[in-house]
Amino acid sequence: MRLPQRLAATFLILIYAAALGAGWLAPAGYAKQFRENPGASPSSRFLLGTDELGRDAFARLLYGSRVSLSLAPAAAFVSTLIAAAVGISAGYFGGWVDTFLMRLTDLFLSVPWLFLILTVRAVLPLNVSPFESVGITFLLLGMLGWASAARVVRSTALSLEARDFMIQARARGCGHWRLLAVHLLPNLRPVVAAQFWMSIPIFILSEANLGFLGLGVAELLPPGAACYPGCKAWIHSPPVLGVWRRSPCWFW
Repeated sequence: MRLPQRLAATFLILIYAAALGAGWLAPAGYAKQFRENPGASPSSRFLLGTDELGRDAFARLLYGSRVSLSLAPAAAFVSTLIAAAVGISAGYFGGWVDTFLMRLTDLFLSVPWLFLILTVRAVLPLNVSPFESVGITFLLLGMLGWASAARVVRSTALSLEARDFMIQARARGCGHWRLLAVHLLPNLRPVVAAQFWMSIPIFILSEANLGFLGLGVAELLPPGAACYPGCKAWIHSPPVLGVWRRSPCWFW
């Protein structure tokens, strides 16, 4: 593993550790209101300040990260399973199966991703418990976010279909299940794994967008967008703003 990969892995491990240790790093919790300090600026007591209700933004960031980092991989797993099933079926069987599945994929790709999520989520009930809203949000992301990955898997399956080892296996009389399980699926594993890992940050950002618009994780459970007020206050604090103004990027 190279140095940039090690640094990235270390950074992700620290983020996961901070999210899992939210109860220790922020013992006050994400729902406690400090009525005497609403909208407070970042300080030694509140590292990212407080929101308009006096809740600690740093605690809400940690607990919101726990929700996003735990369930975004689950949504990516569902999305990758659907993409693999659609892409492999279209690339392997071809014919009318390929035509039907690709037209279905084109239908999902023709609608803007965020607009599709917002439309479907707005139709679903909003007056649900926080934990039910978490399941609805990430299941929705997983069910609607498979189209682009299916295209990639299908193109790879088509290229593998023309390889010599697949032609030889067909000539030797291998059945469909053996061709899929022994020859096709192992060669598609790196592509499917790449689509899985690429989907996780997309779903985290999508969940944050839904939470920012009030269509994601229900209160009192903090959504991924819970970090926005605190981060905004921290960025606009005098020390950070002073460093930013002295950076070369400021003059552009």
